[in-house]
Amino acid sequence: MRRIQGVQKLISYLESVNYPVAEKDIYDLITNKKLPHKKVGLDIIIFDLDQIDWWIEQDQTQS
Repeated sequence: MRRIQGVQKLISYLESVNYPVAEKDIYDLITNKKLPHKKVGLDIIIFDLDQIDWWIEQDQTQS
């Protein structure tokens, strides 16, 4: 399982796979529970990159 911690690392990952998303949009997606993530404590957000890859694929097929 590939995991990263934090929104900035997610932004970097998304840019590396040619799927850039603005920081504000990521927080909106998290708030609306539309982006796979896990909150650990108040300030720690973990992203499973396999789930993020799936999310990107789903979003691209719906567009």
